[in-house]
Amino acid sequence: MNTDICPTITAGNPHDYRAQMERIAPFTKRVHIDLSDGVFAPSKLLDINEIWWPGGMLADLHIMYQNPLDILRSVIALRPQLIIVQAEADGSYMDLVKTVKAHGIEVGLALLPQTDIEVIKGALSETDHVLVFSGNLGFQGGSEADLALLSKVSAIRALKPTIEIGWDGGVNLSNAKALVDGGVDVLNVGSFIQEADNPGTSYWSLKNMVMGIRQ
Repeated sequence: MNTDICPTITAGNPHDYRAQMERIAPFTKRVHIDLSDGVFAPSKLLDINEIWWPGGMLADLHIMYQNPLDILRSVIALRPQLIIVQAEADGSYMDLVKTVKAHGIEVGLALLPQTDIEVIKGALSETDHVLVFSGNLGFQGGSEADLALLSKVSAIRALKPTIEIGWDGGVNLSNAKALVDGGVDVLNVGSFIQEADNPGTSYWSLKNMVMGIRQ
């Protein structure tokens, strides 16, 4: 399986959102977009009706809402390839799965660092993607990758070998190899790309590294 390098957008206003999207649009085919209600996560990010991405780009929407069902219809209307909700959120996950998959969209679960995989074990059969979260919930800026969380990656893989596993938080050149070797399929990358003098160079440095690992 190839490893995707997926730039992340975490923006609180339309100006920052556009700037971040324009930084990555020239080189990426897949983007990870954070949405936060200011309740589940402490910061409120861009409203769902202000989200967009260029044609031809695949979008993963990470819904950090206390009750993602509140905005589910609006999220589906955007036609992302993947909708990721927090395992710790309120509402019926199975109801959400049924609604989302009826529209041909994949579903993922994100785990906060303190959440044990036992919480999602029973839902993995209906889940396409699990996001191991090691970042600052709902905040822009750098964070550190806690590589001890790779134990979750191996445990999830043992339960469902075919599932796609993502990582969010602190990805850079110093830890990308460990993450890929640890079984991560999607590296969601924030500040290493967004805050770089040349975002494209940072993206391709990671891309070339993981391509070399997977060969």
